Amino acid sequence: MQHNYHSLRSAMALSLALWIGACAAFPPGHRRCAPGVYEGGGDRVVLYERENDAGAAETKYIFTDGRRGVLGDVSAILTCANGLVSASDQTKFAKTVLRETDTTFSSNELALAGRLIEPVSADGARKPPLAVFVHGSESTPTISYSPYPYLFAAQGVSVFVYDKRGTGQSEGDYNQDFQALAADASAAAQEAQRLAEGRYSRFGYFGGSQGGWVAPLAARKIGADFLVVGFGLVVSPLEENAEQVFDEMRRAGYGEAEIELAREVTDATGEIVASHFSNGFDELKRVKNKYGNKSWFSQIEGEFTGAVLRADDEGLRSGKIEGFDDAQVPWRHDPLAVLRSLSMPQLWILAGEDRAAPGKVTYERLSMLQEEGLPVTIAVYPHTDHGIVEFTQNDDGSRTYTRFAKGYFRLAADMMKDVFNPPYGRGEISHPH
Repeated sequence: MQHNYHSLRSAMALSLALWIGACAAFPPGHRRCAPGVYEGGGDRVVLYERENDAGAAETKYIFTDGRRGVLGDVSAILTCANGLVSASDQTKFAKTVLRETDTTFSSNELALAGRLIEPVSADGARKPPLAVFVHGSESTPTISYSPYPYLFAAQGVSVFVYDKRGTGQSEGDYNQDFQALAADASAAAQEAQRLAEGRYSRFGYFGGSQGGWVAPLAARKIGADFLVVGFGLVVSPLEENAEQVFDEMRRAGYGEAEIELAREVTDATGEIVASHFSNGFDELKRVKNKYGNKSWFSQIEGEFTGAVLRADDEGLRSGKIEGFDDAQVPWRHDPLAVLRSLSMPQLWILAGEDRAAPGKVTYERLSMLQEEGLPVTIAVYPHTDHGIVEFTQNDDGSRTYTRFAKGYFRLAADMMKDVFNPPYGRGEISHPH
């Protein structure tokens, strides 16, 4: 999940990078189309602005069916001329009117910035659900950075989004203490319900990536009618590191026997990290001596195991490892116990080939919850990576990311609206027993 061991703040940042892909600068002389939701020919699309690697502003788009691109790119299926959006088939897109309310709310004496985004429905129309968007581990300001809330609003969902503590316009220090972040998400829910009072039907959470750890805690704390998690995990942060190491080894051709040996290594590095670099040095020395000559040993990366193995003793004992920031992560967090305490319907959407957050154990544990009678629905999108993003595999093992899986955004929004209208693309859906 590319959190912060290596970069624990970037699971969502990683998926945003995957979504966007390679970008071209917006052509000079064109008037940019305003960011927002557009509709035309039965399609809905979100436009949002970013800077490319060269610092030039450009306008990107994501359709609710998962297609995405950059206005002005040679492969773009949308164009903007004099502020008007049109498709390559000449379909015209009109900007959708949304009710947007900026606010500041308090969480444990911190002032956090939030925004309520509401679709404007005709009088008498069914009230929309209200979803609080819980960020991933990124340190970017969610309000101005994520197009996700607008993709849900484009499908008739009211969404409350807020800047994570220590980012954007929110006070405090950036950290990854799940309990503190869940308290923020609970405060966000109270503010969202206050602002949208009388204009929503039911309330719940959407958590992406690291949000899959935080949103269930908030849902338990404040109560919710639904919980949707995209590309999250039902393993501890320590287990995530280990699962990523094992996934890397399987892809490199190693078998389960070698993986069992590597488990000693991930256990040793995990003890050091979980103890905040106060314990485990003798055991680490032992596994280095025992397995240091194995071919797989030098190839280990994971979230933090590779960095720990490469660090010198002085760096380990001081906790100063290149590319690593502890950020108050609760390394032994037990998400399974949290999910067992929830009674609201849950939807977990997993990427079938997630390199950042391998989902094998998560799927097994969610299936176990189904067997126990909990209202958990699982959807797996095959041939997708973190973010539910499709890709083509390159000869060198790298991936070229193309689009979001068709049906992914609609499935998430339909869960929020309490409807089910398959098919949802290639999503393989397993319902509660």
